Amino acid sequence: MLKAMRKNVKKLSPSLWLVIAAFIIAIFAVWGGGGRLGVMASEKPLIIVGDKKIYSQDYIQALRRQIEALQSEFKGLDRRLIEQLGLPQRVLQELIQQNLLYEVARELQIEVTEDEVREQIMSLPVFQRDGKFIGFDEYRRILQWNRISVTDFEDSLKKDILLNKIGLLLTANVAVREEEAWENYKRNNESARLEYLVVDKNKITFQQSPSPQEIQDFFARNQDRYQLPERRQGYVVFLNINDLIKEITVNEAEIEKYYEDHKEQFREQERIRVSRIYLPFSAENRAAVVDQAKTLLNRLKEGEDFATLAREHSKDNKASQGGDWGEWEWRSLSQTEQNEIQRLEKSQDAMVELADGISILRVTEKQEPRLRPLVEVRNQIKSSLEDQKARELGTKRLNELAKIAKKEKNLESAAAKLGYKGENFGPVKEGEAIADKDPAGFISKTLFSLKEKEISSVIPTFDGVALCQLTAISKAHLATLDEVRSEVEKDWLEAKKKEIAKEKLLSLKPELEASHDWEKIAKENNFEYKTVNEHKREQYLSLIGDSHPFDEMIFSLPLSKVSNPVEFEGGLVVFRVLERKEASYDEFLKNLKEELNNLVMTKRNLILSSFLSKLQEEKKVRINSQEIQKINNDILARFER
Repeated sequence: MLKAMRKNVKKLSPSLWLVIAAFIIAIFAVWGGGGRLGVMASEKPLIIVGDKKIYSQDYIQALRRQIEALQSEFKGLDRRLIEQLGLPQRVLQELIQQNLLYEVARELQIEVTEDEVREQIMSLPVFQRDGKFIGFDEYRRILQWNRISVTDFEDSLKKDILLNKIGLLLTANVAVREEEAWENYKRNNESARLEYLVVDKNKITFQQSPSPQEIQDFFARNQDRYQLPERRQGYVVFLNINDLIKEITVNEAEIEKYYEDHKEQFREQERIRVSRIYLPFSAENRAAVVDQAKTLLNRLKEGEDFATLAREHSKDNKASQGGDWGEWEWRSLSQTEQNEIQRLEKSQDAMVELADGISILRVTEKQEPRLRPLVEVRNQIKSSLEDQKARELGTKRLNELAKIAKKEKNLESAAAKLGYKGENFGPVKEGEAIADKDPAGFISKTLFSLKEKEISSVIPTFDGVALCQLTAISKAHLATLDEVRSEVEKDWLEAKKKEIAKEKLLSLKPELEASHDWEKIAKENNFEYKTVNEHKREQYLSLIGDSHPFDEMIFSLPLSKVSNPVEFEGGLVVFRVLERKEASYDEFLKNLKEELNNLVMTKRNLILSSFLSKLQEEKKVRINSQEIQKINNDILARFER
């Protein structure tokens, strides 16, 4: 599932309304909630790209937009998933790359004209009605209604146009042959209906212990698998934030002052969530559709579920979602519908006749703009100020410790003098968690940025602040058997289990060839049985994961033939292809221009990414990693579950 989501994250492209939302939703209205209130952004640059300085707020806004976009795609988003998807790192890299392109544009004197901005505005779907631009007066009214400065919005568009221009210029020589486009078209359009049986290695019982000679032989055959990465050891002094908070006092005057100085953080914008049932009509059936709409409206008044009726009767692209148009997408509906929505109260329904259909609207949520009162946010402010003061106190103490430690070139000795309890840790890999101190791995990441015996600056973590010294480095190397004996024994056992599973599947192959009921065979043998109606290359397969290692076999296996058992990480699998949809070369030729363009864009992205990686080294991009870690901790804390 995670692999599938990672692919989808790459494709996230927020709609214009999400871009607009980024301007009009105060960050703390979105990120507000229990626990720490907000990031105390540093006035120092977060990133320096050439002559350009990027500050905390730029990064916070960019990360917020991406998380909002991800929330619209996937429900149940939490901190663990955000970190597994690498979203903060992705946002940071995109921010750096954007500013590298701005630097290139400045050096090449590439600019965006007002006419180009004007044309872009006129082409945006959200500013069109019936395929035509709504006019600049209406465009300005929409921005004004959303409390967006025309200047801010157009500056944002100008940046997008500039990025596009410089990207096209840098990749102008990219070309694609028809044969390449055909292979790509086949990947995207070939599909197979298939069934498969999975033997989970963990369900295979095998109690025999390996002999020393068996372990030695297995290791000798597979020694290249046991490459140990570089590991490092260190000494760390860690101050827990909860212990520091016990020394902190936050009085009422400080809370009130913070509230008065940061009222915009607690201002909530108007929120309206809308559902719709859309019934299109023609001149011939208009009367019948109007009657149908009136009947549905009466059924809603009698208490029937809106979402159920939307799934059954609505004819727009939100029908499968119960007609839910969310808090922003409804603003792309017709002006007639938007006017009616503004008039409705929460849970009210209305029927609106349009030029081509009937729209039944319901406001499912409605909250007027308001400033959250101090009594409502007092605990949040107190928690935030306690956290801030505790971190400042911890940082001050560790900075004092660092001065002494750097003079003596020994953190452990300095810690003993000042009465701090530290400890040796490691060997650890880069980014490896340190239990009870740093589950996110910030300390070990810092350790890998140090020279031997070097002492770090203060490291903020989610649970506190730390100071560490690099004490030893173990270089990457091929492991000896003694270094990985337990891992080798585990791998030997898994290999034995897979051998048993393979023998079992091979013995069943004649029965599988003859049977049309694999599900029955699966139940009899404690296997897992799965079907896929339309499998495409590189798609996720339930219980298996990435299908790439099996796709060539799936798309070449004769219909109804049983594959040989194939290993994957979790066990073994056999496939049978029931139907296959072949890509049509004639259809490909009809769409040749679009296919060539899509592949060109893919190639351009790869070339641009390579160019930017080299440029990042040349420009010596500087990143305040500790401040970024602090911001990430604060933001991701809002997604703890």
